[in-house]
Amino acid sequence: MADEPKPKIDIKEEGRKIAEAKASDDKVVNKEKKVEQKSDKQPAKDAQDVKSSIIDKKITEPSGKAKEETKPEEKKKPIQKKPVVKKTEAIVNAVNLPISTKYTAAVCRFIKNKKIENAISDLEQVLIFKKAVPMKGEIPHRKGKRIMSGRYPKKATEHFIKLLKSLSANANANELDNPIIIEAITNIASRPFGRFGSVRRKRTHVKIKVIEKKLSSKNKPNQRDIK
Repeated sequence: MADEPKPKIDIKEEGRKIAEAKASDDKVVNKEKKVEQKSDKQPAKDAQDVKSSIIDKKITEPSGKAKEETKPEEKKKPIQKKPVVKKTEAIVNAVNLPISTKYTAAVCRFIKNKKIENAISDLEQVLIFKKAVPMKGEIPHRKGKRIMSGRYPKKATEHFIKLLKSLSANANANELDNPIIIEAITNIASRPFGRFGSVRRKRTHVKIKVIEKKLSSKNKPNQRDIK
């Protein structure tokens, strides 16, 4: 038999096949390496997950005090407030005023049983010598109705006007309607000695009290001197 002709080998195709085989082998090797790396990193991720879960629990779980606060609140007893009692009077006190006790007593009688506004207006008339304060004793006679003798005590009148304005503010604070002066009391205070002890200074205590007109009319139904 004659020798059969050998088939021709294409070198290019064989090289291409060898290259494809190597590439497939490299892909398989790379996949195995990636799987190994993932298996190595997985425990670290698990550890991180555990730490993060612990931190979240610490944050979300309240402390002991917070847990106590979350308990249902106990019923608190209602706070009992004292009833507000409306005041029925207003008082002003003055201590150691440098005025004459004799003139002060006359002014107290002059303003008693009057409204505060009327008393202030009358005392302002005294300052301009339009109205005299009735007084007793060896005092000159003055013109006017129901007065035999009197004077114009300027210093005492000025102090009384200040006291009556303060008393009016106290009456407004106590919410008094139509306050009327029912008490005007004066007392002599301790009189200090002047220079070298030759003279004693004038010192007087004064107390003025007002109440509402309704209450005063109940206490004194036949009172006619209120102006």
